[in-house]
Amino acid sequence: MATATKPEWIRRDLAHLVHPLHSRGTHEGGHVWVKGEGAILFDADGREYIDGLAGLWNVVAGHGRTELAAAAAEQMTSLAYCSGYAGSTNPRAIELAEKLAGMTYPSINRFFFTCGGGEATESSIKLARSYWKLLGRPEKTKVISREWGYHGVTLAAMSATGIKGYWPLFEPRVPGFMHIPSPYPYRYEAPAGTSAGIAAANELEQAIQREGADTVAMFIAEPVQGAGGVIPPQDNYFGRIREICDEYEVLFVADEVITGFGRTGKMFALDHWGVEPDVMQFAKAITSGYFPFGGVGVSDTIAEVLDESPSPWMHAFTYSAHPVGCAVSLRNIRIIEEEDFLAQAAEKGDYLLRALRAALEDHPHVGDVRGLGLMCGVEIVKDRSTKEEFPASDKVGARLNAETQKRGLFSRLRGDVYCLAPPVVTTRQQLDRIVDVMSESITAVLG
Repeated sequence: MATATKPEWIRRDLAHLVHPLHSRGTHEGGHVWVKGEGAILFDADGREYIDGLAGLWNVVAGHGRTELAAAAAEQMTSLAYCSGYAGSTNPRAIELAEKLAGMTYPSINRFFFTCGGGEATESSIKLARSYWKLLGRPEKTKVISREWGYHGVTLAAMSATGIKGYWPLFEPRVPGFMHIPSPYPYRYEAPAGTSAGIAAANELEQAIQREGADTVAMFIAEPVQGAGGVIPPQDNYFGRIREICDEYEVLFVADEVITGFGRTGKMFALDHWGVEPDVMQFAKAITSGYFPFGGVGVSDTIAEVLDESPSPWMHAFTYSAHPVGCAVSLRNIRIIEEEDFLAQAAEKGDYLLRALRAALEDHPHVGDVRGLGLMCGVEIVKDRSTKEEFPASDKVGARLNAETQKRGLFSRLRGDVYCLAPPVVTTRQQLDRIVDVMSESITAVLG
């Protein structure tokens, strides 16, 4: 059978698929990806694109890694699947949990595995509520998260997600969820004479006091807010967050789904600020996207409470501790370590951020260029002096996205913030091309 043309693939797609973030109009002009090599994606029409977001933040090792395919195939031929429920386990799950215990925060040594980040968020929420119930404090159920935070789109995870566009079609949201302002250094306004990082962290304390500490189970935060626009916090923010959580007996859940496994130049991003969470969740880069996989790491204190429970922890997924996902994770972690992704992400991220700033910061509509490790965000504004945003009706972000694709760069935006997080294996030449494309595209849209 002859290979279908791109228009034929699109026609068949529109007839039979419903997509994530489904929009028929968007998809009519979409891509049909047929191959990937390193940091490059190939469309069915023969065009090549730099993968500016590493898939969806996850393909850190780049496309076409045969060793990851081999790890999956080897495991599939020996044990493709078995249950991970209590009473069953498999060697790869045990090995992965042991490996993670040596990599993560010192107090986190026990792990529950999922199929991805949304399931990890759901698991963290249920874990926190069950922890407090087992301690005889059943009223501690509420979840506090942040504006512009992204934690997934299953119903409870969506309720924690602080990007309002995800809510309207699916409301009412799950009760007991609330949001505080993001630390967002470019836009957060602290009281005069106050450290912005401390003031932003104190928003958590104020929310706990309003709700009553006896009702709050957990606070969940990404170390760097990703889908919300690549927002690194002020340096003193998370230290104060940890103090507040300790003072009010609120579990601190670090959502490291995007930042984990080297993306920021540290294996896990809270290490930038010397802070440990009570719970950490991960996904994406643990397999470089080659297999759907994620998980939750819990502190020894929490694990001990679960172990001592007289009844089972009634939370489960069919594919928890999937042996193939565990095998791919183990092989991918070897790549991360052997190729020193932490150093690569730190060095390449610094290079990309400096180059973007040099090329873009003088443009009258570039308000902010920010990042940490190999994560960068370019925020477009109508007026730099006031930070006024363009009206949504101007569709500046969409027009910018179209121009970057014309020039061979594919990524995603949050409104008028262009997000960049290419694979760690991206070459210096490709990083230079990203900068050139951004500069040319902003000029094409805004002069």
